[in-house]
Amino acid sequence: MDLLDDDDAPPRRANVPEYSVSEISGAVKRMVEGEFAFVRVRGEIGRVSRPASGHLYFDLKDGNSVLAAVSWKGNAARLSARPEEGMEMVAVGRLTTFPGQSKYQMIVEDLAPAGVGALMAQLEARRKALGAEGLFDPARKKPIPYLPDVIGVVTSPSGAVIRDILHRLRDRFPRQVLVWPVAVQGAACAPEVARAVKGFNALPEGGPIPRPDLLIVARGGGSIEDLWGFNEEAVVRAVAASKIPVISAVGHETDTTLCDFAADLRAPTPTAAAEMAVPVRAELVERVAVLGARAGRALRFGVDRRRQRLGDLARALPRGEAIIGQAQQRVDFLGARLPLALRSVTGRRRVQLADLRIGTGVLVRALRDGRRRVDVAGESLAPALARTARDAQRELEDLSARLDRAQAARLRFRSDTLGRLGPRLDPAARRALGESATDFARVAGGLTPALPLGRIARLREGLSALDRLRETLGYKETLKRGFAVVRAEGQVVTSAEAAAKAAALEIEFADGRMTVGGKPAAPPKKRPPEPPPEQGSLL
Repeated sequence: MDLLDDDDAPPRRANVPEYSVSEISGAVKRMVEGEFAFVRVRGEIGRVSRPASGHLYFDLKDGNSVLAAVSWKGNAARLSARPEEGMEMVAVGRLTTFPGQSKYQMIVEDLAPAGVGALMAQLEARRKALGAEGLFDPARKKPIPYLPDVIGVVTSPSGAVIRDILHRLRDRFPRQVLVWPVAVQGAACAPEVARAVKGFNALPEGGPIPRPDLLIVARGGGSIEDLWGFNEEAVVRAVAASKIPVISAVGHETDTTLCDFAADLRAPTPTAAAEMAVPVRAELVERVAVLGARAGRALRFGVDRRRQRLGDLARALPRGEAIIGQAQQRVDFLGARLPLALRSVTGRRRVQLADLRIGTGVLVRALRDGRRRVDVAGESLAPALARTARDAQRELEDLSARLDRAQAARLRFRSDTLGRLGPRLDPAARRALGESATDFARVAGGLTPALPLGRIARLREGLSALDRLRETLGYKETLKRGFAVVRAEGQVVTSAEAAAKAAALEIEFADGRMTVGGKPAAPPKKRPPEPPPEQGSLL
C-alpha cells in the first residue's frame, strides 16, 4: 500500500520538532564550543579594528575562507605579538558563535608569528617605521665616555652574561657596576627592559644611588624568537630616548635587533661591550707616562729656545758702560765747572757783604752826626751801594720815628740792655765803632742792635756754607774718588780725538800730576788765601 496515496495519513514533516531561533543558536553554540574548545589557527591577518573599548577585532583568512577573530581587552594587552594586516600568524584560542549575527568566530588568547619568514618581515616593517621617525639617526647618537665612574647593566642577574661583564671590567679597569635585573626573553622581557632603561635615567644626580655614566643592555645568544623582546617598540623607544649613553650587547655577533640600531654603540657580544666601556688600565698608565715624558721634553726644548732667544737679544743690547758713559762724562764736565761757579757765587756774595758793610757804615755815621735822613745823592757810592743806602735810609727813617715816640724810660732800658749785651757783640763791629761801650750805647740807642749785625752774621754763615760746598763739590774731591783730569797745553781734554792730536798729555791725580810717558810733574803750588776785603771804618 502506498502511504503517499493514502489521503488519511499525515505527512512526515509533521513529525519534525520545532525549534525557536534562540534554541537553534544555543544548540549550535554548545556544539561548536564543545568540539573546538582549544584550537590553533594559522592564517593571514586581514582587517584589524581597535575600538575605544580596548577589544581587538581582526580576520584570519587564507585563499578560500575568512574566520572572524576577537581578543577581549584583558587578553589583547598580553598578546605576544600585535596583529598587523598582511602578516601570517598563528592564533591560539577557541571557537564560538555570535547569535546576534548568526556567525561563528574565534576568541583569540594569544598570537605568534607563523615562522621565521613572517618574523623577519615584521621586523623589517617595524625597522622601517621606527627609522622613519629618526630613532636610528646617527646624528642623535651620544659619545661613549672614555672612563665612566658608574656603569649600569640591564640583564638577567642569574645568567653567564653578567659574570662575563664583571670579569672583563675587573681585568681591564675596575669600575662601580649597578645591575638592574630583568627577564631577557618571553612576554615580560620588553616591558622590564624598557622600565630598567627609564629607571636608570630617572636616578637623580648626587642621590643615594649613584647615577650611571653608561648603560649596557646585554643578553646572550638565542633564536629570533628568544631575542624578540629586544625588537619591541617599547624597548627601542626607551633606548633611543635615554639621556645616558647606551651600549647594546644582545646576542652573538651575527644577531641583530632593533635595540642595536637605537643604541649609541653596538657591541657584538656582552664581553665586547665591557671592553668598549673602559680602557685597559695598564695601557692608560703607560700612555700617561709617555705623554708626561713628551711634555717634559717639550718644556725643556721651549726653555732652551727661549734662553737662546734671550741671549741673542742681550747681545743686541748696548753695554751698560756705553749707556752711562755719556752721563758720567756730563757729570765730570759739570764737576770741572763747579769750582768756577762756586768762586763766582762767592765773589758776588763778597761784594754784597761789602756793600752791606758800607751801607752800615753810612748809617752809623749818620747816627753819630745826629742826622735822621741820609743824602744818598751826596754820598760817593756806587749804584749798588746807593740802592743799599736807600734801603738803609728807609730803615733809618722808620727808626727815627720810633725814637720820637719812645720815652725816656724806654731809652734807659735800652741803654742798660745794650750795656749788658755789649760784650757779646761781634768784636770787629766794636773795633769799627772805635768808641767805648757808653758811647756805643749812646749812638745806637734808637737802633735795634741785632738788626744790621744779625744780617751780617747770617751772610757770613751763608758764605761759610758756600765755601764748604765749594770744597766738597770741587774737582779735587772727585779726584780722590779715583778720577783724573787730562790736560793738553793747559786745556782739559774731553775726547779721544783731541787726545790723539795733542803732543803731550798732562794727567792730574789726587796726589799730583804727571805727563804721559814722563816723570810726575811737580805738585801745583797752593795759592795763599785771599785776604778778606777791607771792611773799613764804620765811623
